Amino acid sequence: MNAAEVIRTARCRAGLTLRALATRAGTSHSAIAAYESGAKTPSASTLDRIIQAAGFALDRELCLRVRGDDRLDRGTELAAVLELATEFPARRSPTLEFPVFGR
Repeated sequence: MNAAEVIRTARCRAGLTLRALATRAGTSHSAIAAYESGAKTPSASTLDRIIQAAGFALDRELCLRVRGDDRLDRGTELAAVLELATEFPARRSPTLEFPVFGR
């Protein structure tokens, strides 16, 4: 979702007009209209101020990718490894071949 969609969604969900949101955010209605249309892109602090004026908060989270965008994320990679492991034959022994710890 881009800044234009976020602002428009927040304004509509709050039931505010362009002018009402602009007044609450301390800016002009033409600036809000420009942001919503995508003609202008607000800075991060301006976007946060506008969203707060609508009564919402933006939750931002930075997530580390293990190997970058071109690779699978950890969960997908783990699922693939586990699926591959099921393809290998399992050798089970009826007796324990290693010493039991703690004795």
